[in-house]
Amino acid sequence: MKFIAKTLYGLENVLAGELQMLGASEIKPLNRAVMFSGSKEMMYRVNYCSRTALSVLLAINDFRISSKEDLYKRTSEIDWSSVMDSDSTFSVVSVVNSKLFGHTAYPGLIVKDAIADFFRRRTGKRPSVDTSDPAIIVNLHISGDRADISVDSSGIPLYKRGYRTGQPLAPLNEVLAAGIIMLSGWNASVSLTDPMCGSGTIPVEAGLIACRIPPGKFRKSFGFSRWKDYDELLFNKIRKECDDVICRSPVRISGSDISEQAVKQAFNNVRNAGLSDSVSIEISDFKDLKPVENNGFLFINPPYGQRLKPDDLGSIYGMIGTTLKHSYAGYRAWIITPGREYLANIGLKPKSRHTVFNGSLECILAEFELYQGSRKKQNGQKSS
Repeated sequence: MKFIAKTLYGLENVLAGELQMLGASEIKPLNRAVMFSGSKEMMYRVNYCSRTALSVLLAINDFRISSKEDLYKRTSEIDWSSVMDSDSTFSVVSVVNSKLFGHTAYPGLIVKDAIADFFRRRTGKRPSVDTSDPAIIVNLHISGDRADISVDSSGIPLYKRGYRTGQPLAPLNEVLAAGIIMLSGWNASVSLTDPMCGSGTIPVEAGLIACRIPPGKFRKSFGFSRWKDYDELLFNKIRKECDDVICRSPVRISGSDISEQAVKQAFNNVRNAGLSDSVSIEISDFKDLKPVENNGFLFINPPYGQRLKPDDLGSIYGMIGTTLKHSYAGYRAWIITPGREYLANIGLKPKSRHTVFNGSLECILAEFELYQGSRKKQNGQKSS
Protein backbone atom coordinates (compact mmCIF):
# COMPACT_ATOMS: atom_id res chain seq x y z
CA MET A 1 0.00 0.00 0.00
CA LYS A 2 1.11 3.57 -0.67
CA PHE A 3 1.01 6.15 2.12
CA ILE A 4 1.72 9.85 2.59
CA ALA A 5 2.82 11.01 6.04
CA LYS A 6 2.31 14.74 6.48
CA THR A 7 4.71 16.79 8.61
CA LEU A 8 5.89 20.36 9.23
CA TYR A 9 8.18 22.23 6.85
CA GLY A 10 11.82 21.50 7.68
CA LEU A 11 11.15 18.11 9.28
CA GLU A 12 10.76 16.05 6.09
CA ASN A 13 14.17 14.35 6.39
CA VAL A 14 13.69 13.71 10.10
CA LEU A 15 10.38 11.96 9.36
CA ALA A 16 11.99 10.01 6.50
CA GLY A 17 14.61 8.75 8.96
CA GLU A 18 11.87 7.72 11.38
CA LEU A 19 10.01 5.81 8.67
CA GLN A 20 13.19 4.00 7.71
CA MET A 21 13.76 2.96 11.34
CA LEU A 22 10.16 1.71 11.54
CA GLY A 23 10.69 -0.49 8.48
CA ALA A 24 8.87 1.43 5.74
CA SER A 25 10.01 1.08 2.12
CA GLU A 26 10.13 3.29 -0.99
CA ILE A 27 10.58 6.38 1.18
CA LYS A 28 10.50 9.69 -0.71
CA PRO A 29 10.57 13.11 1.04
CA LEU A 30 8.19 15.70 -0.42
CA ASN A 31 7.19 19.22 0.61
CA ARG A 32 5.81 18.95 4.18
CA ALA A 33 5.27 15.24 3.64
CA VAL A 34 6.99 11.91 3.05
CA MET A 35 5.70 9.21 0.71
CA PHE A 36 6.31 5.56 1.66
CA SER A 37 5.08 2.01 1.11
CA GLY A 38 4.09 -0.65 3.59
CA SER A 39 1.44 -2.99 4.92
CA LYS A 40 -1.53 -2.42 7.19
CA GLU A 41 0.79 -3.28 10.08
CA MET A 42 3.17 -0.51 8.99
CA MET A 43 0.28 1.98 8.88
CA TYR A 44 -0.65 1.07 12.47
CA ARG A 45 2.98 1.24 13.61
CA VAL A 46 3.68 4.65 12.07
CA ASN A 47 0.53 6.11 13.64
CA TYR A 48 1.47 4.77 17.05
CA CYS A 49 5.22 5.40 16.99
CA SER A 50 6.07 8.36 14.73
CA ARG A 51 7.02 11.50 16.62
CA THR A 52 7.18 13.82 13.60
CA ALA A 53 4.16 12.79 11.49
CA LEU A 54 1.06 14.99 11.65
CA SER A 55 -1.13 12.39 9.92
CA VAL A 56 -0.81 9.25 7.81
CA LEU A 57 -2.85 9.14 4.60
CA LEU A 58 -3.61 5.95 2.70
CA ALA A 59 -3.38 6.76 -1.02
CA ILE A 60 -6.54 5.58 -2.81
CA ASN A 61 -6.10 6.87 -6.37
CA ASP A 62 -4.59 9.64 -8.46
CA PHE A 63 -5.61 10.73 -11.94
CA ARG A 64 -5.72 13.59 -14.43
CA ILE A 65 -8.90 15.61 -14.90
CA SER A 66 -10.05 18.20 -17.41
CA SER A 67 -13.48 19.02 -15.95
CA LYS A 68 -15.75 18.59 -12.94
CA GLU A 69 -17.36 15.67 -14.78
CA ASP A 70 -13.98 13.92 -14.90
CA LEU A 71 -13.56 14.33 -11.14
CA TYR A 72 -17.02 12.87 -10.46
CA LYS A 73 -16.55 9.96 -12.87
CA ARG A 74 -13.09 8.94 -11.64
CA THR A 75 -14.12 9.21 -7.99
CA SER A 76 -17.21 7.08 -8.68
CA GLU A 77 -14.99 4.35 -10.16
CA ILE A 78 -13.11 3.84 -6.86
CA ASP A 79 -14.29 0.82 -4.86
CA TRP A 80 -15.26 2.69 -1.69
CA SER A 81 -16.71 -0.47 -0.13
CA SER A 82 -13.16 -1.58 0.73
CA VAL A 83 -12.85 1.19 3.35
CA MET A 84 -16.40 2.01 4.40
CA ASP A 85 -20.02 1.00 3.95
CA SER A 86 -23.34 2.78 3.59
CA ASP A 87 -23.72 3.05 7.37
CA SER A 88 -20.39 4.90 7.76
CA THR A 89 -20.21 8.64 8.29
CA PHE A 90 -17.63 10.55 6.28
CA SER A 91 -16.31 13.99 5.40
CA VAL A 92 -14.17 15.35 2.57
CA VAL A 93 -11.23 17.67 3.25
CA SER A 94 -9.96 19.37 0.10
CA VAL A 95 -6.93 21.41 -0.90
CA VAL A 96 -7.40 22.82 -4.40
CA ASN A 97 -5.06 24.87 -6.60
CA SER A 98 -6.50 24.62 -10.09
CA LYS A 99 -7.97 26.88 -12.77
CA LEU A 100 -10.54 24.17 -13.50
CA PHE A 101 -12.60 25.26 -10.50
CA GLY A 102 -13.75 28.79 -9.70
CA HIS A 103 -14.46 27.93 -6.07
CA THR A 104 -11.96 25.83 -4.10
CA ALA A 105 -14.70 24.19 -1.99
CA TYR A 106 -16.63 22.93 -5.03
CA PRO A 107 -14.42 19.89 -5.85
CA GLY A 108 -14.96 18.61 -2.29
CA LEU A 109 -18.72 18.66 -2.86
CA ILE A 110 -18.27 16.73 -6.13
CA VAL A 111 -16.26 14.02 -4.38
CA LYS A 112 -18.81 13.86 -1.56
CA ASP A 113 -21.63 13.32 -4.05
CA ALA A 114 -19.64 10.73 -6.00
CA ILE A 115 -19.00 8.66 -2.86
CA ALA A 116 -22.62 8.92 -1.70
CA ASP A 117 -23.92 7.98 -5.15
CA PHE A 118 -21.54 4.99 -5.29
CA PHE A 119 -23.29 3.45 -2.28
CA ARG A 120 -26.76 4.53 -3.37
CA ARG A 121 -26.34 2.65 -6.63
CA ARG A 122 -25.04 -0.44 -4.84
CA THR A 123 -27.18 -0.57 -1.70
CA GLY A 124 -29.95 1.96 -2.19
CA LYS A 125 -28.62 3.89 0.83
CA ARG A 126 -26.32 6.92 0.98
CA PRO A 127 -23.77 7.24 3.82
CA SER A 128 -24.16 10.37 5.94
CA VAL A 129 -21.80 13.33 5.89
CA ASP A 130 -20.51 14.30 9.35
CA THR A 131 -18.06 17.19 9.51
CA SER A 132 -17.63 17.12 13.32
CA ASP A 133 -16.82 13.44 14.02
CA PRO A 134 -16.70 11.39 10.80
CA ALA A 135 -15.69 7.74 10.79
CA ILE A 136 -13.90 8.24 7.45
CA ILE A 137 -11.96 11.37 6.46
CA VAL A 138 -11.38 11.56 2.70
CA ASN A 139 -8.59 13.88 1.56
CA LEU A 140 -8.74 15.47 -1.89
CA HIS A 141 -5.73 17.31 -3.29
CA ILE A 142 -5.93 18.96 -6.71
CA SER A 143 -2.98 20.72 -8.30
CA GLY A 144 -3.59 21.88 -11.86
CA ASP A 145 -5.15 18.92 -13.62
CA ARG A 146 -3.91 16.26 -11.19
CA ALA A 147 -6.20 14.91 -8.47
CA ASP A 148 -5.03 12.77 -5.55
CA ILE A 149 -7.54 11.03 -3.28
CA SER A 150 -6.54 9.49 0.04
CA VAL A 151 -8.08 8.46 3.35
CA ASP A 152 -6.78 9.79 6.69
CA SER A 153 -5.78 6.85 8.90
CA SER A 154 -4.93 9.09 11.88
CA GLY A 155 -8.19 10.94 12.46
CA ILE A 156 -7.32 13.47 15.14
CA PRO A 157 -3.90 14.93 14.13
CA LEU A 158 -0.98 13.02 15.65
CA TYR A 159 0.51 16.08 17.35
CA LYS A 160 -2.43 15.86 19.77
CA ARG A 161 -0.70 13.26 21.94
CA GLY A 162 -3.25 13.29 24.73
CA TYR A 163 -1.07 14.36 27.68
CA ARG A 164 -1.62 18.11 27.48
CA THR A 165 -4.00 19.79 29.94
CA GLY A 166 -5.21 23.38 30.08
CA GLN A 167 -4.85 26.01 27.38
CA PRO A 168 -1.36 27.54 27.36
CA LEU A 169 -1.07 30.96 25.69
CA ALA A 170 1.32 29.91 22.94
CA PRO A 171 1.88 26.14 23.02
CA LEU A 172 4.69 24.71 20.93
CA ASN A 173 3.40 22.05 18.54
CA GLU A 174 4.38 18.61 19.85
CA VAL A 175 5.58 17.45 16.43
CA LEU A 176 7.77 20.57 16.10
CA ALA A 177 9.21 20.02 19.59
CA ALA A 178 10.03 16.37 18.88
CA GLY A 179 11.38 17.25 15.43
CA ILE A 180 13.71 19.92 16.80
CA ILE A 181 15.08 17.51 19.39
CA MET A 182 15.65 14.81 16.78
CA LEU A 183 17.12 17.32 14.31
CA SER A 184 19.66 18.34 16.95
CA GLY A 185 21.05 14.82 17.23
CA TRP A 186 20.24 14.51 20.95
CA ASN A 187 19.93 10.81 21.77
CA ALA A 188 19.57 10.72 25.56
CA SER A 189 23.32 10.28 26.13
CA VAL A 190 23.69 13.70 27.83
CA SER A 191 21.35 15.90 29.86
CA LEU A 192 18.73 18.15 28.31
CA THR A 193 17.15 21.29 29.72
CA ASP A 194 14.64 23.92 28.57
CA PRO A 195 14.98 27.07 30.72
CA MET A 196 11.94 28.77 29.15
CA CYS A 197 9.77 25.67 28.96
CA GLY A 198 6.28 27.22 29.06
CA SER A 199 3.83 24.33 29.35
CA GLY A 200 6.70 21.84 29.06
CA THR A 201 6.34 20.52 25.51
CA ILE A 202 10.09 20.17 24.84
CA PRO A 203 10.93 18.43 28.17
CA VAL A 204 7.94 16.11 27.77
CA GLU A 205 8.81 15.18 24.17
CA ALA A 206 12.44 14.64 25.23
CA GLY A 207 11.20 12.44 28.06
CA LEU A 208 9.11 10.36 25.67
CA ILE A 209 12.17 9.88 23.45
CA ALA A 210 14.50 8.99 26.33
CA CYS A 211 12.01 6.59 27.91
CA ARG A 212 11.07 5.05 24.55
CA ILE A 213 7.41 5.87 25.14
CA PRO A 214 5.42 5.79 21.88
CA PRO A 215 3.77 9.19 21.29
CA GLY A 216 0.48 7.44 20.48
CA LYS A 217 0.31 5.73 23.88
CA PHE A 218 -2.01 8.34 25.43
CA ARG A 219 -4.43 8.65 22.51
CA LYS A 220 -7.87 7.15 22.90
CA SER A 221 -8.28 6.27 19.21
CA PHE A 222 -6.98 6.54 15.66
CA GLY A 223 -8.90 7.04 12.45
CA PHE A 224 -8.16 3.50 11.24
CA SER A 225 -9.93 2.01 14.27
CA ARG A 226 -13.24 3.01 12.64
CA TRP A 227 -12.42 1.55 9.25
CA LYS A 228 -14.28 -1.45 7.90
CA ASP A 229 -11.15 -3.64 7.83
CA TYR A 230 -9.75 -2.64 11.25
CA ASP A 231 -7.70 -5.48 12.77
CA GLU A 232 -7.84 -4.95 16.53
CA LEU A 233 -5.69 -8.00 17.33
CA LEU A 234 -2.93 -6.76 15.04
CA PHE A 235 -2.98 -3.25 16.52
CA ASN A 236 -2.92 -4.60 20.09
CA LYS A 237 0.08 -6.77 19.17
CA ILE A 238 1.94 -3.72 17.83
CA ARG A 239 1.00 -1.64 20.86
CA LYS A 240 2.23 -4.28 23.31
CA GLU A 241 5.46 -4.77 21.38
CA CYS A 242 6.18 -1.03 21.49
CA ASP A 243 5.11 -0.55 25.11
CA ASP A 244 7.31 -3.42 26.31
CA VAL A 245 10.52 -1.42 25.67
CA ILE A 246 9.50 1.58 27.85
CA CYS A 247 12.19 2.46 30.41
CA ARG A 248 13.37 5.27 32.68
CA SER A 249 15.45 8.06 31.21
CA PRO A 250 19.19 7.37 31.48
CA VAL A 251 19.94 11.13 31.68
CA ARG A 252 18.65 14.22 33.45
CA ILE A 253 15.84 16.06 31.65
CA SER A 254 14.56 19.31 33.11
CA GLY A 255 12.49 22.37 32.38
CA SER A 256 11.97 25.67 34.11
CA ASP A 257 10.09 28.90 33.58
CA ILE A 258 9.69 32.25 35.32
CA SER A 259 5.88 31.88 35.18
CA GLU A 260 4.26 29.99 38.04
CA GLN A 261 1.19 29.27 35.87
CA ALA A 262 3.34 27.82 33.07
CA VAL A 263 5.28 25.65 35.49
CA LYS A 264 2.05 24.29 36.96
CA GLN A 265 0.85 23.33 33.47
CA ALA A 266 4.22 21.81 32.62
CA PHE A 267 4.18 19.76 35.83
CA ASN A 268 0.71 18.42 35.00
CA ASN A 269 1.76 17.52 31.44
CA VAL A 270 4.84 15.70 32.74
CA ARG A 271 2.68 13.74 35.17
CA ASN A 272 0.07 12.92 32.50
CA ALA A 273 2.81 11.61 30.22
CA GLY A 274 4.03 9.25 32.95
CA LEU A 275 7.35 11.09 33.22
CA SER A 276 7.37 12.26 36.84
CA ASP A 277 10.40 10.02 37.58
CA SER A 278 12.33 11.19 34.52
CA VAL A 279 11.57 14.91 33.97
CA SER A 280 11.88 17.65 36.60
CA ILE A 281 10.17 21.06 36.40
CA GLU A 282 10.89 24.15 38.53
CA ILE A 283 10.18 27.89 38.74
CA SER A 284 13.27 29.90 37.84
CA ASP A 285 14.46 32.89 35.86
CA PHE A 286 16.97 31.68 33.25
CA LYS A 287 19.55 34.28 34.28
CA ASP A 288 19.55 32.81 37.81
CA LEU A 289 19.66 29.17 36.67
CA LYS A 290 22.98 27.35 37.07
CA PRO A 291 23.85 24.16 35.17
CA VAL A 292 23.99 20.98 37.25
CA GLU A 293 26.34 19.18 34.84
CA ASN A 294 29.37 20.14 32.74
CA ASN A 295 27.72 19.49 29.38
CA GLY A 296 24.37 18.85 27.78
CA PHE A 297 21.79 20.28 25.39
CA LEU A 298 19.69 23.40 25.93
CA PHE A 299 16.54 24.08 23.93
CA ILE A 300 15.09 27.58 24.19
CA ASN A 301 11.87 28.90 22.69
CA PRO A 302 11.89 32.56 23.83
CA PRO A 303 8.89 34.94 23.69
CA TYR A 304 8.16 36.08 20.12
CA GLY A 305 6.91 39.58 20.72
CA GLN A 306 3.16 39.53 20.17
CA ARG A 307 2.75 40.81 23.71
CA LEU A 308 6.20 42.30 24.22
CA LYS A 309 7.77 45.56 23.05
CA PRO A 310 10.85 45.39 20.79
CA ASP A 311 13.06 46.83 23.55
CA ASP A 312 11.88 44.13 25.97
CA LEU A 313 12.61 41.45 23.38
CA GLY A 314 16.07 42.82 22.76
CA SER A 315 16.91 42.66 26.45
CA ILE A 316 15.54 39.10 26.75
CA TYR A 317 17.65 37.84 23.85
CA GLY A 318 20.64 39.75 25.17
CA MET A 319 20.18 38.08 28.57
CA ILE A 320 20.02 34.68 26.86
CA GLY A 321 23.33 35.30 25.10
CA THR A 322 25.05 36.56 28.25
CA THR A 323 23.79 33.64 30.37
CA LEU A 324 24.83 31.08 27.78
CA LYS A 325 28.29 32.59 27.41
CA HIS A 326 29.05 32.87 31.11
CA SER A 327 27.32 29.81 32.58
CA TYR A 328 26.96 27.09 29.95
CA ALA A 329 30.41 26.37 28.53
CA GLY A 330 30.46 22.81 27.23
CA TYR A 331 26.78 22.86 26.22
CA ARG A 332 25.07 22.95 22.84
CA ALA A 333 22.14 25.35 22.65
CA TRP A 334 19.29 25.31 20.13
CA ILE A 335 17.21 28.48 19.99
CA ILE A 336 13.99 29.08 18.02
CA THR A 337 13.69 32.67 16.86
CA PRO A 338 11.36 34.42 14.38
CA GLY A 339 14.00 36.67 12.82
CA ARG A 340 17.68 37.36 12.21
CA GLU A 341 17.51 40.55 14.28
CA TYR A 342 16.85 38.47 17.38
CA LEU A 343 19.83 36.26 16.62
CA ALA A 344 21.97 39.40 16.48
CA ASN A 345 20.79 40.35 20.00
CA ILE A 346 22.06 37.02 21.33
CA GLY A 347 25.58 38.10 20.40
CA LEU A 348 26.89 34.61 19.60
CA LYS A 349 27.69 33.12 16.20
CA PRO A 350 25.46 30.15 15.28
CA LYS A 351 27.11 26.94 14.15
CA SER A 352 24.10 26.06 11.98
CA ARG A 353 20.65 27.37 11.04
CA HIS A 354 17.47 25.61 9.96
CA THR A 355 14.14 27.01 8.78
CA VAL A 356 11.08 25.68 10.64
CA PHE A 357 7.51 26.88 11.13
CA ASN A 358 5.89 27.40 14.51
CA GLY A 359 2.27 27.53 13.40
CA SER A 360 2.18 29.99 10.51
CA LEU A 361 5.28 31.82 11.76
CA GLU A 362 8.51 31.17 9.86
CA CYS A 363 11.34 30.73 12.35
CA ILE A 364 15.06 30.13 12.44
CA LEU A 365 16.31 27.24 14.55
CA ALA A 366 19.88 28.21 15.42
CA GLU A 367 22.53 25.94 16.94
CA PHE A 368 25.26 27.31 19.21
CA GLU A 369 28.35 25.49 20.50
CA LEU A 370 29.34 27.10 23.79
CA TYR A 371 32.98 27.35 24.82
CA GLN A 372 34.98 28.79 27.68
CA GLY A 373 36.57 31.85 26.07
CA SER A 374 36.52 32.29 22.30
CA ARG A 375 35.99 29.61 19.68
CA LYS A 376 39.26 30.57 18.02
CA LYS A 377 41.13 29.72 21.21
CA GLN A 378 39.35 26.37 21.34
CA ASN A 379 40.59 25.68 17.83
CA GLY A 380 44.16 26.61 18.77
CA GLN A 381 44.14 29.86 16.81
CA LYS A 382 45.13 33.33 17.89
CA SER A 383 42.14 35.49 18.67
CA SER A 384 42.01 38.90 17.13
